[in-house]
Amino acid sequence: MTRTTPVTDHGGGVHSLAVPIPDNPLGHTLVYVVDTDRGPVLVDTGWDDPASWDALTEGLRRLGTDVTDIHGVVLTHHHPDHHGLSGRVREASGAWLAMHAADTAVVRRTREAEPSAWLDYLTDKLTAVGAPEDHLAPLREARARGAGRSLPGMRAALPDREIVPGDLLPLPGRRLRAIWTPGHTPGHVCLHLEERHPSGRPGHGRLFSGDHLLPGITPHIGLYEDPDDATVTDPLGDYVSSLERVGRLGVAEVLPAHQHAFPDAAGRVRELLAHHESRLADLLALLASEPLTPWQLAVRMEWNRPWAEIPYGSRNIAVSEAEAHVRRLVKLGRAEGVPGPPQAYRAVDPPTPPLP
Repeated sequence: MTRTTPVTDHGGGVHSLAVPIPDNPLGHTLVYVVDTDRGPVLVDTGWDDPASWDALTEGLRRLGTDVTDIHGVVLTHHHPDHHGLSGRVREASGAWLAMHAADTAVVRRTREAEPSAWLDYLTDKLTAVGAPEDHLAPLREARARGAGRSLPGMRAALPDREIVPGDLLPLPGRRLRAIWTPGHTPGHVCLHLEERHPSGRPGHGRLFSGDHLLPGITPHIGLYEDPDDATVTDPLGDYVSSLERVGRLGVAEVLPAHQHAFPDAAGRVRELLAHHESRLADLLALLASEPLTPWQLAVRMEWNRPWAEIPYGSRNIAVSEAEAHVRRLVKLGRAEGVPGPPQAYRAVDPPTPPLP
């Protein structure tokens, strides 16, 4: 039996479709349909899965349109629950696909890599940060049987337009401005709909926030880097700066990619900034007692469940987040690396204040 796609009317020619994510506790991605003078434009598309495609197309039909009518697709970032169906939408409609150049580079690099390259990189990376052999063994086994060919993103569509921060996007009859918000990914963008709120709510328009700003979830802030580039990135520093930028917009309402729409963006920004500051303080306390690797930090950090109950793949994400936070401490001069391998870190004693 075909399931009916949940559709929400947000007013002012904006609707959202709840497109399911297979086998994921998030449940679904909110794909936004924005009416324009040239036809509907999508903000994100959902996961590349038959059930997700059926939900997207069924939801569009409920709005009195069809996937063949889509004029364009604006992508907040490259993750497969947002970008996955973009290529199929373009094939069906001829729509343009737009993404920030930094995330387009990730898509291109993934498409061009040998199928085993990501597994090799992940194995080397986890080895360097202290993962035990029993965690590395499944990656080595997957590499040996060629499992890299099935990883999400290997066949993701290449966008054909670039989202330039600060520019208005080509949505005829609408004012949608790109706000670069790196942190969750290097090229994540929020989209500021610079139009009066349809219900007259005070504030400066609405914000399609992707995964940058969610009402009840703290977005994953892990590492993003080119395996062939030695640049040391600071994703948490990027995210904090991006949060502060979005908090100053003063929008009337936030339209996120997961959960539900909400007001008070500035209040949510303050909560997230406080969360990460608390996280940094907790890590600094751990590092004050002894040098620890990112793996050891992840095992000791507080998550939404005990470490023993965290699934295998989620442990890789947790370690990435631990390293992103300790890199921020290093950048702030509050921690320093200890020669490895594996790479470990320790707290730096604060400077002694001068005598009065």
